[in-house]
Amino acid sequence: MDVTVAEAAASALAGLGVGLTAALSFRWSEKDRKKSAKRVEQQPEPELPPGVDTVLSVLRSCAVVLDDSDQVIKASSAAYALGLVRGGAIAVNEMLAMARLTRRDGEIRQADLDIPRGGGKQTGDALAVSVRVAPLGSRLVLVLVEDLTEARRIEAVRRDFVANVSHELKTPVGALSLLSEAVQDASDDPEAVRRFAGRMLIEATRLTSLVQEIIELSRVQDDDRLVDAEPVAVDELVAEAMDRCRHQAAAKQITMAAGGIAGLYLHGNRGQLAAALGNLVENAVNYSPVRTRVAIAARKVPGSRVDTVEISVTDQGTGISEKDRERIFERFYRVDPARSRATGGTGLGLSIVKHVAASHGGTVSVWSVEGQGSTFTLRLPTTTPAGTATTAGTDAAATAETDIESDIESDSEIGIDSDVDGRTEAEPEPVTEHPLPVHHPAPEVQS
Repeated sequence: MDVTVAEAAASALAGLGVGLTAALSFRWSEKDRKKSAKRVEQQPEPELPPGVDTVLSVLRSCAVVLDDSDQVIKASSAAYALGLVRGGAIAVNEMLAMARLTRRDGEIRQADLDIPRGGGKQTGDALAVSVRVAPLGSRLVLVLVEDLTEARRIEAVRRDFVANVSHELKTPVGALSLLSEAVQDASDDPEAVRRFAGRMLIEATRLTSLVQEIIELSRVQDDDRLVDAEPVAVDELVAEAMDRCRHQAAAKQITMAAGGIAGLYLHGNRGQLAAALGNLVENAVNYSPVRTRVAIAARKVPGSRVDTVEISVTDQGTGISEKDRERIFERFYRVDPARSRATGGTGLGLSIVKHVAASHGGTVSVWSVEGQGSTFTLRLPTTTPAGTATTAGTDAAATAETDIESDIESDSEIGIDSDVDGRTEAEPEPVTEHPLPVHHPAPEVQS
């Protein structure tokens, strides 16, 4: 019995010794771990040189600072917004490669890159950026990124505009040159001289119209500023637009009809508004078949903040196809260039209308179905005759329309192409003005 007790006591002492040994080992390992972590925490992290943080905060470019392990220690909010920095690292491989080379040899590098939006590898529209990489002290690298996407787009639009203007000017100038040579060769033939002189007058008129509309487009292209703004009566604008096209309408026996709500007012530049509405009416008359009607109607649509005046110009032409409706507000765009130039159009009228509408806080849209004609609608904020904005309107109810926004980067006019039939025209009928119901069906293309 004594032997058993002794053995139990020995076993207990042995277990106690093992437990104490394990506890001491755990404590020692815990101390070593804490010491190691403390040593790591005490290692100095890379710091920005004095004043650099302040400078980076006021830069317009995206700024990213990398340490010697390619980790981002400082990045501007714009860099995150463009997707250049993700998870504490630069997300664009080309920029990372430039930073590593600069860290290695200390040379400043610059390059223009096209990177996916968001900095990832997904397909889609690319961002055009200018990247500049420079060493910042002995351990850091500074990456500056400037977004050039909008500047590149504007430059492309300008190049296209210059090319289009050059092409459009070349046609009448070349024609005048050839006709002048023809006049010289036919100096002994009075009939030929008269015929060529008439053609020269037509080309000179087209050239004058083109130059005038280019000047007009340059004036209205600034959408942020209105010059000489005043209350403008819509009735006067409609009457002026109809008077501007009276001769052309009479020659084609086209009846012009004015209707809608009377006594409406707009606030803006009278000359620009008259030019915009006049372009719409002239476009409808020039490209409508003979013996048809062009209707101009105005109405007021109540809005949550300000009421809107809608001025619609409807023709009975052949209409515009869906693919062409998406581009009709681009500069110089025409459905059929050959048939459109036969009318003497410059290709800038609808572009002017679009910019006038935008500068006055409004929009212009088109509804059209091939074989059923077209309706162009100006929507502009209304005012009272005294010039104060109205907040409620009761003259008309809104129609069920679906406005589809146009993603067009540039603007222009198109002729609404329609063939004039071959019937012999009789004496022009007098142009009459009387109310005519105007429909506003959907869908529309809005710009």
